[in-house]
Amino acid sequence: MAEQTREIKRRIRSIQNTEQITKAMQMVAAARLRRAEERVVSARPYSEKIDELIKRIAENFGEISHPFFRPRERHNVGYVVFTSDRGLCGGYNSHIIHRAELAMAQDEQAGVIIVGTKGRDYFRRRNVDLLAEFLALGEKPAVAQAEGIARTLVELYKGNIVDEVNLVYTEYISTGKQQPVVYKLLPLVAPEQEEEEERDFGIIPDYIIEPNPQGVLDMLLPRFINAVVFRALQESKASEEAVRMIAMSSASENAKEMIDDLSLLANKLRQAGITSEISEIVSGAGALEG
Repeated sequence: MAEQTREIKRRIRSIQNTEQITKAMQMVAAARLRRAEERVVSARPYSEKIDELIKRIAENFGEISHPFFRPRERHNVGYVVFTSDRGLCGGYNSHIIHRAELAMAQDEQAGVIIVGTKGRDYFRRRNVDLLAEFLALGEKPAVAQAEGIARTLVELYKGNIVDEVNLVYTEYISTGKQQPVVYKLLPLVAPEQEEEEERDFGIIPDYIIEPNPQGVLDMLLPRFINAVVFRALQESKASEEAVRMIAMSSASENAKEMIDDLSLLANKLRQAGITSEISEIVSGAGALEG
């Protein structure tokens, strides 16, 4: 019984050490989440506004054309899957990979461009050829990193290696809610002409575009693609830290419950040992008196 009690105490100390680690990781994830959330909020208006601007130009100047707007037959479809570089983030990676596999199952030929070590490892174990991979982007993805990813996607599309590019990432909604989404990046969908009363742009000003609408669109489209990729990176990072914070909080709570259960068991064993010793003493005293 004494040996069993010592083993339980060793387990309690081990779980206490684990609890300290999970609590520390929870605090770190919470701090990173606050910063990531701020970056997401600041990145969204730019990408939304440039998207709106491109739509307005494409609507009001019908004579413009661009290869990115030209539809293609979907022979080879590329999926950019945004995962994490580190683990201990609950079901974050499994959910986004599952969403990507569901989308890829609908295509005869699908190529994968991976962002994050965990996704790279997953697809390599399944012998999936990766068209490109981007690893170790850090805790604060930079604009230059997004531009590098966007440049690769454009090269794959222009080189006819893929006929369509989809971003598969986790949209950050709140600390407790994140949503895996599939966003079609290329080819761009040209907005259809809408009735004036159906437009939701508010007051539409008369544009004077220099040097010409085509030139402005040629300048805006690369920036738009960069903005969309950068936003996907920011959304993914915020979602990752939110899930990690929740996972570490749950791990800390589970460790506390295990410590309480083991402490109760140790106390019961100690009490049983004391009771047994008292019984032996009483029995011994009775035998001496007899």
